[in-house]
Amino acid sequence: MKADAAAHRQATVSGRLAQHVVTTRLEDIPVAALESSKRLAIDTLAVAWAGSSAPGVHEACELLSEEGGKPEATVWAFGNKLPARAAAFINSTSAAALDYDGMRATERGSVHADSVVLPAALAVAERECASGSEFLAALALGNDVVTRLGAASGLPHKGWYHTSIYGIFGAAAAAARLLKLDVETTQHAFGIALSQTAATQLPSMSFSLAKRFSSAFAAHAGVFSARLAARGITAPREAFEGKFGFYNLYQQGDAAALFSDLGRIYPHVETAIKKYPSCACNHTAIEAALGLTRENDVAPADVTAVEVTISPYVHRLVGAPFEPGADPQVTAQFSVQYSVACAILRRRLSVADIQDAAVLEPAIVKLACSVKVVVDEARGNSRGATVRIVTTRHGLLEKHVEHIPGSPGSPLTAGDIKNKFAECAIAGVAPLGSVSGELLCSRIEGIASVTDMAQFFDGIIAAR
Repeated sequence: MKADAAAHRQATVSGRLAQHVVTTRLEDIPVAALESSKRLAIDTLAVAWAGSSAPGVHEACELLSEEGGKPEATVWAFGNKLPARAAAFINSTSAAALDYDGMRATERGSVHADSVVLPAALAVAERECASGSEFLAALALGNDVVTRLGAASGLPHKGWYHTSIYGIFGAAAAAARLLKLDVETTQHAFGIALSQTAATQLPSMSFSLAKRFSSAFAAHAGVFSARLAARGITAPREAFEGKFGFYNLYQQGDAAALFSDLGRIYPHVETAIKKYPSCACNHTAIEAALGLTRENDVAPADVTAVEVTISPYVHRLVGAPFEPGADPQVTAQFSVQYSVACAILRRRLSVADIQDAAVLEPAIVKLACSVKVVVDEARGNSRGATVRIVTTRHGLLEKHVEHIPGSPGSPLTAGDIKNKFAECAIAGVAPLGSVSGELLCSRIEGIASVTDMAQFFDGIIAAR
């Protein structure tokens, strides 16, 4: 019977994923994957600290704090402790709020793995008093699950929010690893996660605050799924390929691609550290507009017309007319018109530029509304953008940028990454500052020497 069960696990997607999560040793994970996990963790913690003051985050923290519960894990920027899944929810919300968290894009879609997996893994690691090495292995394996599922997603894209629908399985994987679940129980955790899988791209397209909670629902549910499985709750063993499983009801997937080079290649290594606090679909347009403006010293008064050409995929997410309404920050984050206008008018797009007052400034609203958006159907799912600016001094200026800044095709410099961390460290409900920021970075870099993750934030929050 045991042999039959093992053979069945190997024949299912969830079984093979569970086997990978449970049996992979830390020393089996490539150094590049571990280093990438640490680098992404530092970036995600920084943007979460900055995002803690974004609209919606305080309200969620207040609600869950009022509900209370066992103080198991730290709510990062706020400093209080809540049950692990509640802390994971708030921390994931903070990490996603500014749309500044790392992202891996492929032709099949994009995933923000770390903003889901890190909050889940860190919360459970604190609760379980895990070692730093155990935490690091869980984080790398959870991110591996998410990025693999995302890269193996079928086409066409149905409109699900990939970060959430794949992130929940990565969060469950990381939590299961830290809870020391066996292969069969981890497989049940994936089956339980299936019943909680949700989130579409509609909140992004409707410019609503609900978008920044999509990853949080996945982080929360992933932790909950693993803990339910640990209590003996059973679930479907064919969560992905079953008759009413994920692939048939949500989004088709390619199992062969999913397991290609499993254990040897960790695709989250290619995750881009974002250069701008905005949907990644805006970033090539921002780069193009900034390039033209800076290279030609374009003054706002010189501009007579602006046009941006993008793919249908990009247009679906950020191509709607710029009409800041009840949630100006979200509207700005998902508007290519605003992004280009900000690059031309202010020669930057920073955290300060997505605050409500900055978004609603009359001059930028006027320029943003005048930006013409052209959709090139031949570009398909490309994230590239072409910006044309007609000026009084230089005539027509044109620039195309194909690769998202921070991606393998256009990596950020060490200075870019340092400047981003510094920008985030002075923002949020309780800014980190330089001393705590440096301590946080050094603690992540030396995570393997941490003996008890319950003490991870000691001195960091107190030093603020």
